[in-house]
Amino acid sequence: MAQLSDDCFAFNGPLLPVADAERLIAERVAPVDGQATATLREAAGRVLAGDVIAPVNLPPFDNSAVDGYAVRAQDLDGERDSRLAIVDRVAAGHSASHALKAGEAIRIFTGAPMPQGADTVFMQEDCRLEHGAVIVPPGLKRGANTRLAGEDIAAGAVALPAGRRLSAPDVALAAALGLTQLTVRRRVRVALFSTGDEIVEPGTRLPHAALYDSNRYLLAGLLERFGAEVTDLGILRDDEQKLARAIAAAAIDHDLVLTTGGVSTGEADHVRAAIESIGRIVFWRVAIKPGRPVAMGVIRGANSGDGSAFVGLPGNPVAVFVTFVRVVRPLLLRLSGALPEPLIGLPARAAFSYKKRKGRREYVRVKLRAVADGVVEAIKHEQDGAGVLTSLTETDGLAELGEDVTKIEPGATVSFLSYASLIG
Repeated sequence: MAQLSDDCFAFNGPLLPVADAERLIAERVAPVDGQATATLREAAGRVLAGDVIAPVNLPPFDNSAVDGYAVRAQDLDGERDSRLAIVDRVAAGHSASHALKAGEAIRIFTGAPMPQGADTVFMQEDCRLEHGAVIVPPGLKRGANTRLAGEDIAAGAVALPAGRRLSAPDVALAAALGLTQLTVRRRVRVALFSTGDEIVEPGTRLPHAALYDSNRYLLAGLLERFGAEVTDLGILRDDEQKLARAIAAAAIDHDLVLTTGGVSTGEADHVRAAIESIGRIVFWRVAIKPGRPVAMGVIRGANSGDGSAFVGLPGNPVAVFVTFVRVVRPLLLRLSGALPEPLIGLPARAAFSYKKRKGRREYVRVKLRAVADGVVEAIKHEQDGAGVLTSLTETDGLAELGEDVTKIEPGATVSFLSYASLIG
């Protein structure tokens, strides 16, 4: 399990700023132990355990970037057309039969090795053919349209750094270097619960005053996008002792226990008390909307001072999403040993008015549209309640409003975070 010290966060303020939550996680949470070997087919989404060093040059040899004619730059006239005899033809996967000599050209195709002596390639559409010769225009620089050995990655260089969360292009690079498997960190093991007497499983009878559980399905999908190994432990009822027993049991063989609901201040919100009986809450309110009641803590482990991480998210699904991408996301990346992945907002022009409280970071669900002047506008969803799931399915991302902002008017510039950047 993850090794978290019982005082790893040490925050005593009433509301924890989002940036401080991320900083504390980065500074005081250690990655999980353990490595595994993944084939290239299995590697996407996994985190590299060590640097990948290029065993060969990429590309391994000088080659042509286009279909055309390989020539020697020294044979070209700088002011008028040059006429060169075509003496050979070389396709990808083959080599020229002899070195290029003065006044000669070789027909070459994309990816084919550069003939010995050749250093420049003319694109075929820029050339004319006459009686076994090629006529090439002046003005092309030496080395044009060629790819040099090692210009992508040189043998011995770091191709992929330790901590990289592998994307499809990363895996393609490993394949291009001739690798068949990669050493990765083991997956973060996450136990997942929903809590509440009002929650029932989809597909069952829906009693009066009950709701189908969407949060576990939302979180399971998000966790898997980040490469976690998820154990879905269902729905827990509002009973403090049962909650404590179930969470303590889940912590034994999981790095993170993640719940939704029951972390507010209501009489039926028992998660906080349950955690305090088996570990410690290190913070439980974050200066964020939607989603202020977020509990993070440590569940005591078998060894003194060590334990598993716990995060209790709110019960409303939009608040679950927002607090996941802003609080759980950096925790997952840190536990997995991944390099930091800062969220960079893109500027968009607000097409809405909005008022907010100072000192709290707020996230407004918006849809983008391009307008005539080439600027991208952010349009606020009509319904902004924390339980409105369609405000996520019918929008493109979140407009992030900083702690010092109190008012947005149409035309103001806002920071836009796409859903792809938040969960990719």
